[in-house]
Amino acid sequence: MLLPRPLALAIDHLPLALVQAVVEKVFQRALQQHPDLFDRLGPQAEKHFRFTPADLDLSFLIHPASRTIRTFRKANTPKAEAAVSGPLLTLLALLEGRIDGDAVFFSRSLTATGDMEAMLALRNALDDCGFDLPADLAGMAGPLARPFQQVAELVRRRALAGLV
Repeated sequence: MLLPRPLALAIDHLPLALVQAVVEKVFQRALQQHPDLFDRLGPQAEKHFRFTPADLDLSFLIHPASRTIRTFRKANTPKAEAAVSGPLLTLLALLEGRIDGDAVFFSRSLTATGDMEAMLALRNALDDCGFDLPADLAGMAGPLARPFQQVAELVRRRALAGLV
């Protein structure tokens, strides 16, 4: 399931610095909520992982060893040892472990390239993490945390209905 085109266009037209700031805040929040996220990667933590939503003109480069994420326009994305591309909602559902990565890969909704050993190590680390994006990110909404979480859960349910 792709993002609605008007939403994708709006995101694509945001200044890259703003997108990077938001992505960095969310990434740091995820690391706070799941401090052991990259512990199982071992030497694979030194590799760069690229995630490219097919429905956005963005790409994200994660370096687990330095606990950093960088945002790029697709045309300027640097090389990575391991890369995954697919619709944003599919990538987020995989992050949360809500859909079967193998099924999505074999249905060609997702492409993985590069170091498959590194990608498998990351997948195993994510599987053990127990991400719940609405709950994990709700704390960032301050006094609106509960309504934020409820709306995010509704959006997730509707998005997942379109994925499975």
